[in-house]
Amino acid sequence: MAVLVIGTCDTKAAELAYARDCIRAAGLAAQLVDVGTRGGGDEADVTAAEVAGHHPDGAAAVLGATDRGVAVTAMAAALTRYLGTRDDIDAVLGLGGTGNTALVTAALRALPVGLPKLMVSTVASGNVAPYVGATDITMMHSVVDIAGLNAISRRVIANAAHAVAGMATWRAASGIGDRPAIGMTMFGVTTPCVTEIRRLLEQDHDCLVFHATGTGGQSMEKLADGGFLRGVIDATTTEVADYLVGGVFACSEDRFGAIARTGLPYVGSTGAVDMVNFGAMDTVPEKFRGRRLHVHNAQVTLMRTTPEENAAIGAWIAARLNLCPGPVRFLLPLGGVSAIDAPGQPFHDLAADEALFQALRRDLRQTADRQLIELPLHINDPEFAAALVREFRAIVTP
Repeated sequence: MAVLVIGTCDTKAAELAYARDCIRAAGLAAQLVDVGTRGGGDEADVTAAEVAGHHPDGAAAVLGATDRGVAVTAMAAALTRYLGTRDDIDAVLGLGGTGNTALVTAALRALPVGLPKLMVSTVASGNVAPYVGATDITMMHSVVDIAGLNAISRRVIANAAHAVAGMATWRAASGIGDRPAIGMTMFGVTTPCVTEIRRLLEQDHDCLVFHATGTGGQSMEKLADGGFLRGVIDATTTEVADYLVGGVFACSEDRFGAIARTGLPYVGSTGAVDMVNFGAMDTVPEKFRGRRLHVHNAQVTLMRTTPEENAAIGAWIAARLNLCPGPVRFLLPLGGVSAIDAPGQPFHDLAADEALFQALRRDLRQTADRQLIELPLHINDPEFAAALVREFRAIVTP
């Protein structure tokens, strides 16, 4: 087993070798993997040519590229495939600037959740969502550029090396196999529903709750694709609203894709699709300023979806669920889809909700395995949570 230190030896050989040697001094086996595209790499334990050889089109597709951007993208693909051939990785440490951060994290995102992954980067103090994605990459700001060993870079790199050594040494027990794991989606406005689901299931299931903020749904589906989940109770599909209307918590076009690929038992609902999310009030796009807005907190402003938008949301969800071959139960809470979609609450809108429900009734192709179930309940009623659990138990193999 080994800790891999990955970076471009053509520009950062000394820094990468220093990190590797710190890990070795801590008593762990460590290998320096070169992903440079400009030659060099005498310090490497795994050469750039060896990594590049894992590209689907061969090493020439990487090392023969004259455009640096093309070469870096090709090397990322090669590194992803190379790491996939290794079954002896304890942890991975990457070091680099913008290019190497993009290259290395692209490969790290393909590794299993739970395998330690640490990226020391010049961009780690900014928006790291494009680098981290839906997985568990730890980002560490390099403070100074990774361009030579000095009083600051030595300390930061050593801290990173010792941190990844600690992660590799002290691995937590996974707990997999103790209880079957279930993925669940939740938002603040559907918390009572999901809390009750957890109460009803957690004695015999490991309940993994994901905050429906775009990456939350992606993280749940990554675990589904990876075989970690027995099934999904997707009560909160609000990310679809942001995706279609333009909010900040949007899913990707692959939402529900893992359910289609795996055939996992799936129970879902329309939690919080009455809203589109933005940041603070002054970040709401000008074209939406005249809409029905609600300040959730100082950093989150909600916008009520219209009947037209809800019809599109319902149609999109139905089309995606129609691709799922496994057992599917989709429950409609006719009494309201969020805490603020109820009589007397700011987003109560019967016409908008009915447009959503009608689109699902029209477009979801019902079969023995794929069913739409309507209940005269609010999504946060305990009885609705009980119905979600009842349907889930009915379709999950004991």
